[in-house]
Amino acid sequence: MSFFIEMQSRLLDFLPKLLLALVIFFVSLYLSKIISTMVRRGLQKREPVPSATKLLVDITRLGVLSFGTIMAFQQFVDVTAFLAGLGIIGFTVGFALQDVMKNFASGIILLVQQPFRVGDSVAVGDYEGTVQAIDLRSTEIKTFDGRIAIVPNADVLNHVIVNYTHSLQRRIEVVVGVAYGTDLKLARDVALEAIHAVPGYLEDPAAMVVFKEFGESSVDMSVFVWFDTAQSSPLKARDGAIESIKLAFDAHNIEIPFPVRTMLVDK
Repeated sequence: MSFFIEMQSRLLDFLPKLLLALVIFFVSLYLSKIISTMVRRGLQKREPVPSATKLLVDITRLGVLSFGTIMAFQQFVDVTAFLAGLGIIGFTVGFALQDVMKNFASGIILLVQQPFRVGDSVAVGDYEGTVQAIDLRSTEIKTFDGRIAIVPNADVLNHVIVNYTHSLQRRIEVVVGVAYGTDLKLARDVALEAIHAVPGYLEDPAAMVVFKEFGESSVDMSVFVWFDTAQSSPLKARDGAIESIKLAFDAHNIEIPFPVRTMLVDK
């Protein structure tokens, strides 16, 4: 009789724990679906790479579900030692794979924040070119001279990222020298008029000519021109500016002097 009483007592003690564990598990299962759905919707607004979205959603769902499962088991056994051992294993694995994990975490940040997208023209460290692909380990950039650079995502985040595509307006500088006998006001006016022919030329912000220094054989000036990146590229704009200024100076007999050297020969 005492055996049955003891079994009944244990059963009455076990059932509430079992019920609470089941409630915790199913609540965590429900929350994992809700939270992962919220993460998916939030990421889809930023239009990231589909594979990255799926990975982050799966990580979120499994993370919430794992936490709920551990809390459910806590009702029956003390999982502190298990969590401590799991933490030590995780630390060991993370230390061994720190470079991989660093690139992985950096890839997630890049795909979520999106400082650039596939097809954007960027400068990252020593590389300038067009982004070909972004994954969780590295970013592929095709440089302007045709090379393919596979840059680890951690290195991408550690450098200044310049996104040329996001710049709707850009400025170029053309340096030109005129002879010392030149009417500087005329040279300024001619240069400002000539750069209207630059592809994508913008009136606002206004172009500007600044005389910089007295060179060895010329007075050097910088011509600053703003252009619309949707209509032209920096190379085309610079090419157009140099050509237009040269033709305008020739038409107004403004000399762009050659360097002059005086040689003394000892007989």
